[in-house]
Amino acid sequence: MQVHLRQEFNPPQTGGYSEDMIPTVGFNMRKVAKGNVIIKLWDIGGQRRFRTMWERYCRGVSAILYVVDAADKIIDKSEALSKQAMVDHLGLDSIEDREVCCYMISCKESLNIDVVIHWLIKHSKTAK
Repeated sequence: MQVHLRQEFNPPQTGGYSEDMIPTVGFNMRKVAKGNVIIKLWDIGGQRRFRTMWERYCRGVSAILYVVDAADKIIDKSEALSKQAMVDHLGLDSIEDREVCCYMISCKESLNIDVVIHWLIKHSKTAK
């Protein structure tokens, strides 16, 4: 299973959140084994200059996780979108040819990381 993942998912593999995390420049890759599933994690930079490469890394993958970094308390700002507003804005409810879900996560607070990993495993080709 190949998954595109941001650095925010580092804690399950390394055991901790770091205040010194910086945005990904370019890409990083690592493999994580969970039961009989091997998850290949691609951490792809979100800066505008790297966005043209996203499609190249998305070919042939089983899942794509789009992570919005909320570590800077942006989620607490009045202009921040709620979970449902983000789903509506991105038109996620209109996608019918695949399963789509949206989770509010925080590696800093260890919120829903396990839920996302379990969702990935449940929907992997290996688990079926």
